[in-house]
Amino acid sequence: MKVAILGYGIVGSGVFEIMRSNQEGISRRAGEEIEVKYVLDLRDFPGDPVEDVLVHDFKRIVEDPEIGVVVEVMGGVEPAYSYVKEALLMGKSVCTSNKELVAKHGAELLEIAKQKKKNFLFEASVGGGIPIIRPLNQSLTADEIREVSGILNGTTNYMLTKMRDEDADFDEVLKDAQKRGYAERNPSADVDGFDAGRKIAILTSLAYGMQVDYEDIYTEGITKITKTDIAYARAAGANIKLLGTGKKVDGKVYAMVAPCMIGKEHPLYTVDDVFNAILVRGNFLGDIMFYGKGAGKLPTASAVVSDVVDAVKHRGTNIMTIWNSRKLELADVNTLESTFFVRVPEDEKQKAQDIFDIDRGLVADDVAGEYAFLTKPMAEGAFVEASKKITVISRIRTESV
Repeated sequence: MKVAILGYGIVGSGVFEIMRSNQEGISRRAGEEIEVKYVLDLRDFPGDPVEDVLVHDFKRIVEDPEIGVVVEVMGGVEPAYSYVKEALLMGKSVCTSNKELVAKHGAELLEIAKQKKKNFLFEASVGGGIPIIRPLNQSLTADEIREVSGILNGTTNYMLTKMRDEDADFDEVLKDAQKRGYAERNPSADVDGFDAGRKIAILTSLAYGMQVDYEDIYTEGITKITKTDIAYARAAGANIKLLGTGKKVDGKVYAMVAPCMIGKEHPLYTVDDVFNAILVRGNFLGDIMFYGKGAGKLPTASAVVSDVVDAVKHRGTNIMTIWNSRKLELADVNTLESTFFVRVPEDEKQKAQDIFDIDRGLVADDVAGEYAFLTKPMAEGAFVEASKKITVISRIRTESV
């Protein structure tokens, strides 16, 4: 089987490296020899082993009948979408790590692959090297999935861990994350929650079999989380994490990305640093969790290569994936019940107690001049209306606190 790789960036070079270094083992698992025939990139790489297979024209790949699998690791929607669609229409299977492409066009590309009896595989698009797409699609089919929730962005998890451990503020840890290469110069995709939003759109689409548009998902990042919030979480024996969640409640599907204060009983409580974890709740299976490095050159590339092996093993057979293009209308998050951690000025304590159904108050070291508390469960919309009557310094949703 001859393979072509589109893009020789971080992930593409990782795929090339793994397929060269582990060619014998990969071929044995696939049941036939696998060889990289082309790598597409606009740039040249003098002295790099990729020079022997480097091409600059996509037509050479898509028109070559020897190419059976195309690996797309370019990123972005275009020209990746056009290239992937053309490759599938020409009867080639495609493996990708591109979460933007999958979130926007996944259902359509899966349908083309089905018609052509080929495969469109995207394990690496969520959670890097963590296997989650395949289990959702093939291993958890006996259960009705009630919830899929997770820490889906390693950059923000690293930042929140560092804020907690070093009593640092947001700007400090962002600079550190950028210095280490975890965050881009423009960090918005990570810190504003958009990256996690695309990933939970993919997982929710797979969990419930219909198209979830990431633009419809309520998305809130970590830019408003402060050292004081972290201090209160510490006092409560909790951690603050950015969670992406898709869940079914009373027949309605909700999806959200937002910071959440989670207690020690929560399965995601101990997931720190750049690690990701995805929790799946089934009606019979209960809770299962997938954990590992959610990004990085080699973990992500490893997941892509696993898909290549799967594509070769299923040559001429489509792996059924239940995800149709009919849009799933998400329920209004204002009707979803949550519990909240809330901070108000100290002189509004009595007003807060009159307005909210309070579970208990919280006290943090070295924090004065304010009153903090946890609410009992209440609808998001009811919280929004109540908060108009009082000065809210900060509010964070909570679980198991």
